[in-house]
Amino acid sequence: QRQLNGATIAEPAPYRDIQGLEHFDKVIDIDQSPIGRTPRSNPATYTGVFTPVRELFAGVPESRARGYTPGRFSFNVRGGRCEACQGDGVIKVEMHFLPDIYVPCDQCKGKRYNRETLEIKYKGKTIHEVLD
Repeated sequence: QRQLNGATIAEPAPYRDIQGLEHFDKVIDIDQSPIGRTPRSNPATYTGVFTPVRELFAGVPESRARGYTPGRFSFNVRGGRCEACQGDGVIKVEMHFLPDIYVPCDQCKGKRYNRETLEIKYKGKTIHEVLD
């Protein structure tokens, strides 16, 4: 692997060509790491795409039957988030004289949502799977 502008460049996939590549001027590899002014922001919240995703999950028939609103699918407020980690997906372990470490939440296994919220699926995927 090589690096360009701090990004890792993986080996090319086993394809002969890509059609439509002329429509792209660059590709940026991103993950769900926090960005912006708050540690809870991520690419989905930062770009505004998270709101329609939450609305989509709130519109699923099972969601409507349970009375879930888009807020249920936010990991920033009570209701749908895992309360053990408050929607962070990790638990901070203070190491006193060493840097703190973060371990995956035992309750949600790093998925950030409670069990009831993760029971709602859109096209076979939970909100965690869509955001991951």
